[in-house]
Amino acid sequence: MTSDLTPRQQSVLEFIITFQQEQRMAPTVREICAHFGLSGPAGIHRILNLLKDKGYLVAEAGKKRAWRFNRDVIGPGIPLIGTIAAGQPMEAIENIEAELSISPALFGCKRCFGLRVKGDSMIDAHIMDGDLAIIRPQKRVENGQIAAVMVQNLLSEATLKIVRFDRSSLTLEPANAAYSPLVFKGPQRSQVTVLGKYVGVIRKIGG
Repeated sequence: MTSDLTPRQQSVLEFIITFQQEQRMAPTVREICAHFGLSGPAGIHRILNLLKDKGYLVAEAGKKRAWRFNRDVIGPGIPLIGTIAAGQPMEAIENIEAELSISPALFGCKRCFGLRVKGDSMIDAHIMDGDLAIIRPQKRVENGQIAAVMVQNLLSEATLKIVRFDRSSLTLEPANAAYSPLVFKGPQRSQVTVLGKYVGVIRKIGG
């Protein structure tokens, strides 16, 4: 999450970014309110004005779709790399599919990459099928953090899971009770390679 935004501000900003990316136009205040289940616009207007003051949004007076993402803060972009499974591991596509016109700084990163989520094993962490998981490249994560990982003996396969470990084992845990964790004990732990830490999501709109 961007360090100077609250979780609520970040979620509103991410919705506006995603809406612009998918619809090629800014959302109306009514559409923003509907997305967050709000009956009145007062709270959203406060957040929009704060995002404007912080430089993330620009407003065009007199327009119905007045609030849009400030492209001046778009950096080099975030590469979208294939698909990541949020159920059973699946083959990771290493080629860059596209570049998201969003600055990594919005997720508190100097660089990061996006992986498309497929499946429902992370739904209790609010990571849904079709979302874009944003990953900061790093080789280690803290106990209980969500990470993108590779399992060496499952050639070029990646998965998004909660990583838990102790002295004897490493567990890749889903955020859905319908799925079983993957447990690696002793030397098997070396099969798991952390690709990076999950730092945010770009939500799929609709569907």
